[in-house]
Amino acid sequence: MWILTDRLSIAIDSFWLGFAGFLVLPWTTFLWAVAYAPLGGVSGLGILLVVFGFIVDVTSWFGTGREGYQRTNA
Repeated sequence: MWILTDRLSIAIDSFWLGFAGFLVLPWTTFLWAVAYAPLGGVSGLGILLVVFGFIVDVTSWFGTGREGYQRTNA
């Protein structure tokens, strides 16, 4: 991510918003910064990348709980 430091500051206005994004939705925030175009925002294929990042983040939340449940009840 250190390679994209300038892109992150361009894509996300607030430090705290970017920090919170990496705590709660790291893949979504990362792909938002990658797909962000300074003049146009996120559009086209970039939207698909951000949605994919969101799906990865959400499945990591719920998949972890399911694994723990199966491990204790096996």
